[in-house]
Amino acid sequence: MNVRLTWVQPEDLVGHELRQAAQDGRDARDVERRWYEAGGAPAPERAGASEPPAPPRLRALAEGLLDELAALPSPLADDEPTGLEEIRAACPRWPATRTEPVLVEPDRLHAAWLGRAAGCLLGKPVEKLPLAGIRALAGAAGNWPLSTWFTAEGLPADLLAAYPWNRRSAPTSLAENIDGMPEDDDLNHPLLTLRLLRRHGRSFTTADLGRLWLEEVPAGRVFTAERVAYRNLLDGREPPGTARYRNPFREWIGAQIRADVHGWTHPGDPAAAAAQAHRDAVLTHTANGVYGAMFTAAALAEAAGGETDVHGCLAVGLRVVPPRSRYARAVRLGIEAAHGAPDFDQAVDRLHATYGDTHHWVHVLPNAALLAAALTHADGDFGRSIGCAVSGGWDTDSNGATAGSLAGLLAGRPTALPAGWTAPLKNRLASSVPGFDSVGFDTLADLTYQEVLRP
Repeated sequence: MNVRLTWVQPEDLVGHELRQAAQDGRDARDVERRWYEAGGAPAPERAGASEPPAPPRLRALAEGLLDELAALPSPLADDEPTGLEEIRAACPRWPATRTEPVLVEPDRLHAAWLGRAAGCLLGKPVEKLPLAGIRALAGAAGNWPLSTWFTAEGLPADLLAAYPWNRRSAPTSLAENIDGMPEDDDLNHPLLTLRLLRRHGRSFTTADLGRLWLEEVPAGRVFTAERVAYRNLLDGREPPGTARYRNPFREWIGAQIRADVHGWTHPGDPAAAAAQAHRDAVLTHTANGVYGAMFTAAALAEAAGGETDVHGCLAVGLRVVPPRSRYARAVRLGIEAAHGAPDFDQAVDRLHATYGDTHHWVHVLPNAALLAAALTHADGDFGRSIGCAVSGGWDTDSNGATAGSLAGLLAGRPTALPAGWTAPLKNRLASSVPGFDSVGFDTLADLTYQEVLRP
């Protein structure tokens, strides 16, 4: 019997690495020809593993080709560095580090945790669905533009058959069955960051994070770049090599979803938040994947400081991203698309026309563009922020979570968030992270506030 282990099988990784090579300008035509002539297949479009497994001959070829692809030079390397000092040097408007501390109210952190959970939960049942399916399911329920939870009640059977809900999430994330916040990696990772800070403080190293994962995270609870890095840790590879070795997901969204606590705990200090998020991100990601974490942490730090609106937060986030990078271009495109289209669906269609045929739905670039567009269009409104982020498709729960985190911070307190979004959470989060199952969001806010106060 074969174990179908997703996201790490060499025969699946080759297709993803070929796509990554095309995106960063590496000439992989010879490798691509040899792969397909030998009987290799493209990467699975939406799943993490293909069926059936490759024969030993093809798997051995895949391993060798992955190493060849890694050795090909990218013409974009100078514009998209991974080292922190090189990133700083590429950012002419890098924010000044604060010398005077800024405190964030515990209520603001409480709203951020609730916002992240609500946005994530909204996106869970439609994760992996195409944009047409999301629009059809919500529209048939009279919920378009998206303004409340998805529901299966009253929907035509043929529509549900054509666009089945995410099978893991449907039992816990539809309006008719929500009973607290179910487990999700978009919440597990902030919990792990909180655990990391409580154990090591702000001086944690990337290796500290790797050890924490091995001690407290089951391998089956991490995905894409995180799962590859986990495997590399088990193989004895040291960071940042864990992010590079046979890891075609190194510019996907994983590091971006881990960045929130770094931003929340540095109110008014986006430079420090970005630098701390960088230390986290390089365990698993490079270049644009790292920028996603830095951008998010900086934007959230600005919001936690209470000094600006959503548009100012996005602008500050861009200041820690190399301006010639594809990530910076994606964010700028998202903002421009939102300003240029009175109807948000038109902005989404523009982004899908740009990225839909070239990037996987979990890649950081299309999701960064969509996140920026959603937050810009919503103009700080909480329900519209998470509704727009999820309604644009791609990584729906991750985008909803980050949008909800920022919009929650800007709202400033839990009571400023509509009860329709927060009451179903029942102040209860399910998690496999040790010590956090059934934890309350008020408790998490208090624990996060302690890290804000830590020198």
